[in-house]
This record gives sequence, structure tokens and C-alpha cells, in this order.
Amino acid sequence: GMADKMVIRALARSTGKTVDEVTAAFKKTGDIGQVAQELSHKSHVSDKSDISHVFEKLQAITRAGGAGSVEIKIDLLSELLKDSDPLSAKYIARTPVDKLRLGFSDMTMLEALSWMIDGTKQHKPVIEAAYNIRPDLGFIAGSVKKEGIRGVGHVKPVVGTPILCMRAERLTSAEDILDKGGGNVAVEPKLDGFRLQLHFARGPLAKSRGPLIKLFSRGLELVTDMYPDIIEAAKLEIGVKEVVLDGEAIGFNPKTGKYLPFQETVQRKRKYDIATFAKDVPLKLVVFDCLYLDGESFIDKPYTFRREKVEKLLTKGKTIIPAEMKVVSRPDELTRLFEHTISSGLEGIMAKRLDGAYQAGARGWNWIKLKGSYTGKLNDTVDAVVMGLDYGQGKRNKFGVGAFLIGVYDQKSDTYKTVSKVGTGLTDVEWKTLADSGKQIAVSEKPKNYDVNKIMNCDIWLKPKLVGEFRADELTKSPMHTAGFALRFPRLVQWREKKPEDTTSLKEIGEMVKLQKS
Repeated sequence: GMADKMVIRALARSTGKTVDEVTAAFKKTGDIGQVAQELSHKSHVSDKSDISHVFEKLQAITRAGGAGSVEIKIDLLSELLKDSDPLSAKYIARTPVDKLRLGFSDMTMLEALSWMIDGTKQHKPVIEAAYNIRPDLGFIAGSVKKEGIRGVGHVKPVVGTPILCMRAERLTSAEDILDKGGGNVAVEPKLDGFRLQLHFARGPLAKSRGPLIKLFSRGLELVTDMYPDIIEAAKLEIGVKEVVLDGEAIGFNPKTGKYLPFQETVQRKRKYDIATFAKDVPLKLVVFDCLYLDGESFIDKPYTFRREKVEKLLTKGKTIIPAEMKVVSRPDELTRLFEHTISSGLEGIMAKRLDGAYQAGARGWNWIKLKGSYTGKLNDTVDAVVMGLDYGQGKRNKFGVGAFLIGVYDQKSDTYKTVSKVGTGLTDVEWKTLADSGKQIAVSEKPKNYDVNKIMNCDIWLKPKLVGEFRADELTKSPMHTAGFALRFPRLVQWREKKPEDTTSLKEIGEMVKLQKS
């Protein structure tokens, strides 16, 4: 795993260009592979590599860790690019940033494995079920090649390899939830943090200096180094040999014990200043499922069985704790729990079927979520000014825009204060309109009356002339946005013919927050 900036530095070293020159080329194309191909071609780099050499170098990049590892990774990649022809450089540069763009997905590979068995796709469901539990294409392909469909018929979780997360369906009424849940359901609070899967092992899998502990995000990204407080807690609070737990990490206030809004919790998702933010925004890992314990898979076990294991496992912890849970059988009970959860500042509830298995990688009715946003938590829209643009990558590159910063006017200070950075929810036509309009009102530097946190700086600044109407799930407290609040999941409703000073004001934002709470 390498960031775009690291690959840019490696390209600069391998081609003799400056970092600024490579960065400029990347901003034009949005494709680091295309930049590598063009610069390598211009540098007349000859092919000295074979596939085994490339694989060995990439493995070395993967293994590099600890102090000085960034420079080691850049040097290794630079050497590899020097030894590669332009076309090879294209795909080598894309590999560390996980953007090969070959036009097919893991699901395509799984279907191909089915065709390999007997020329049909009938085996894909079984192969996919195995992949959801152990998403390692190399292992799955090797098992199918060696033993056919029998090779993946009884795949179990492995500590250290993430399991694809189960996802919930949505409903909007207590009656419907109970009906889908079989008459009675387990209700847990839906926390507004980020999903974490904890893998823990002592013994042969463990390191000599302590247990093996890995944390994976919802997207299966290894994020262990981001959360040292959870790692230390796992060493003290988990007393079994091997376990895989599913939960939600959320910030909390040590003085009040209350959970923090998402906009504060999200500050912990970082690669730098980790220790500082671990102190400023401490986390709890709220565990709601046990998927594997001491050699036994619990994925096909009912919820009640898995929940019992969670409660027995986590009895003394202060950082890694079981999710609150109550079994209900009446609509009024479920509604009261939902209203209590919302009034406590949480996102909503999760209702879980008592006999339901864990459906790895799937969205199923064994879990049903009810969120405040579904019940109209923020009923009004916000008119906001587009303050700046970020360059697009991939498909967005054709528009030249991948995200944009929006803000509202504060009459008291005569400044524009930010409320969100929007990167989704627009049609191709709307992205093109934004890009075309942005070209007409772009300025060389940030306007003096823009109050923007440096973490929200944009690639292109605009005059305050383009106004959009936005709908969002809710307004949440945000230390990153200068309005003090942020739009959660903003969606463009339409572009508005409106003067920037006539948009939603900072004062109105405050009033909307009060209405939202009531």
C-alpha cells in the first residue's frame, strides 16, 4: 500500500523529473499509471524485468515497515520503474495504489473459476460464499484448481484474513421490523463511528513479543497502526487464544462517558499524528458479533449464540465492550428504544433476528437498521456556495472535478464558513455543469473572506458565485468545518440562480440544528 504522493516521488526519481513536474502531469490525467507510461516512454527506459523480478520487488515493498519505511518503499519502486518498459511501468505504478483498472472485479474472477470447473457459472454461489469468509483470491483459486468445488465447500475464517462484513437492510416502521424479524428481535444502538474487525491470536500465529493483533476496516483495509489504544486494550482485555470480533469504533468523552459525533470520531482515521489524536479523541470498540473463537467458526450459528459469546468474552474491558442489547416483541417497545437512542445523540437502532446467521459479504434481513434520517431528521434543504474544487481521478477525470467544498454566509463576520465537502450524488451532467461553471469563476488564491480549515483546502478556489441546493441526513457537530456543523451525506438537489449572500446563513444553520434536536 502506497499513497499517490509516494508513487509520484518514485516516478520523479526513476525518470529524472521533479516532483512538481510529475504532480502536474498527474493532475492533468488523474491516472498515475498513464503518467508513468508517458514519462517512461520519454525517458527511453528499456525492459530489464521479468514477472518474478517484479513480484519480488513488490513483495519487498509490502514487507517494508518501521522507521524509514517510506523512503525504502519509494526507493524500491523507483528501481523497479527504472527497469521497466513504458507499458509495464503503467501497471507497476498502479499496483501500489490498488488502481489497476483492468476492467474486471473479484466477482468476475470468481465466475471464471466456476467456468474453469465445468464450463458453466453454476458453482459461483458456492465459490462466492467461500470468498466472503476468506477473501483471498489466491487461496480460493488454488483450492478450486486443486480439488474443484469440494476445495471451497467448507472454508473457515482464518485469523489475520478479514471476513467480508455483513450489512443491514432498511425499514421505517417498528411493525415491519418485527414482522421481518419473526416476531421478536434483538435491538442494539446504531453507533455513528466506523466499522472495525478485530483479529487476535496467541500461540503459533502470534509474534514472539506478544499476540498477533490486526484491525481491518469495512473495506478490508489493514488499519492496525491507526488505533494503538485499541491494540493495547486487546492485549489486556482479551483472554482467549484466538478470536475474530466485529464492532464499531467510536470516540467518547472520558469526562461524561458520552459518545462523540461522527465528525469528531473521524479525526482518528489518519496516518499521521496518531498518538496526539489518540489522546485527544479516545475510542471505544463496541463489539456486536463474534465470528470465530479458538478454532471454531460461528458464522452459521444463530445470533443468540454469537451474542452470548461476546458477553462472556468481554466482561472486564473498559475500551473493548459489548454493544447494549435488548430483546423486544412489541412495536411500542421498539419505538421507545429508537426514540431514546435518537435523543441520546446516536444514529438509530439495529434490529437483529434472534435465529439469524452472519451473512458475510451480504445485505440481508437478519439485520435491519432504522436511522433518524429515515424519519426526516433534517427536513429542510440548505442553499450553499461552492467555494472550491478538487481534481478528479478515474472516471471523474474527464470532468476535471472529483469533489467540491461548500459553505454558508456569516453576516456577522462577512465571511463564508464551510459545512461540507461533496464527492458523490451528482449526475454526469451536473459534474460537467460544475466543471464548466468553475472554469469561469476560478481564482489564483483563496478569497480573503473564506474561513477554511487547512485540512479542507482545495486544488482550485472559486469566487462565491455558484450556488446549489443540498439535502442531507442531518447536521452534526464538526471541528473540521468552520461553521461548527457539517452536512452528513449531502446530495445536490439542484443548482440555484441565487446571490451568495442570499443563501442559507450561519444563523439559520444554528436554528436548523435546534429544530433537528426537537
